[in-house]
Amino acid sequence: MIYLVRHGQTESNLARRYQGASDSPLTALGQAQARRMGELLNRLVPDTTGWRMVVSPLGRARQTAAIICEAMCATLTTRLDSRVAEASMGSWDGLSLEALEARRPDDIPYPERYFQAPDGESFDVIWDRLSDWLTSIDEDEKVILVSHGLAGRFIRGIYGGLPREDLLTLPVPQDAIYALSGGTITQIDCEPV
Repeated sequence: MIYLVRHGQTESNLARRYQGASDSPLTALGQAQARRMGELLNRLVPDTTGWRMVVSPLGRARQTAAIICEAMCATLTTRLDSRVAEASMGSWDGLSLEALEARRPDDIPYPERYFQAPDGESFDVIWDRLSDWLTSIDEDEKVILVSHGLAGRFIRGIYGGLPREDLLTLPVPQDAIYALSGGTITQIDCEPV
């Protein structure tokens, strides 16, 4: 069982900037979203025995994980894992969405913009590192994963066997949790902030 969580809203999300491997702190809304996800996880996992948390090393994910643990009133074994970090667009990290669109060639579909930076990660590199993490988890393990938008799309797409074009258009809410279990993916929405 994996509960997949995206970090709460950040200052860069609010400014419509792609963060990638760069970082940005959670906004007040992002902190509230993290608390709501922690409260929901507390209901989903009333006994944390045997559960562990895997967290992207990026600050926004670490901040979200800390708030979740506090809201759950739980001390979970937590491990940072760079394999679940957000996809990097290299020198394009931190650019506004408008600036990214201006750099995307006209013949490249919108969802493929993530892979156009000359020094960023390719689709295959991201696929391989997230597949590596996903296959390292046994079906009977109990994991709360705190990751990112694009990385979360890949994890759900790999887990669900989705084609590339579907994977790249999956929703990336910051107020929902995805349960990955028994070959199915279920979205569990938090109460609105």
